[in-house]
Amino acid sequence: MGQGVFLDPSARKTLYAADMSKVTGKFQITLPKRVVDAHGIKVGDDLEVVSESTHISLLPAHRRKVETAGPGERLGYFDRATERQRKRERSSRVASDKSRGWTREELYSRGRSG
Repeated sequence: MGQGVFLDPSARKTLYAADMSKVTGKFQITLPKRVVDAHGIKVGDDLEVVSESTHISLLPAHRRKVETAGPGERLGYFDRATERQRKRERSSRVASDKSRGWTREELYSRGRSG
């Protein structure tokens, strides 16, 4: 498929791809790989849908929020992300030997006859 080109100087940062996507019965679309790669979109990312007079825009919601946020708001995002990471680390720790009901040494003699 071909690529279109914007002649408007204010749209220089815009990636315009003439790749086509079909709308499914559930009103879902697949984004072209070139667009996904160019914008670093990952599975599970939120996209903001903006409906304008003649077109629809998809904006990576997480990036747009951070880019337009002031320093205090960005620090808030960082603090919340740090807290989420700490919670994940706390919940994924391996339980100690005592809470398992057996010790490492017992594993070597378990299930062996004699």
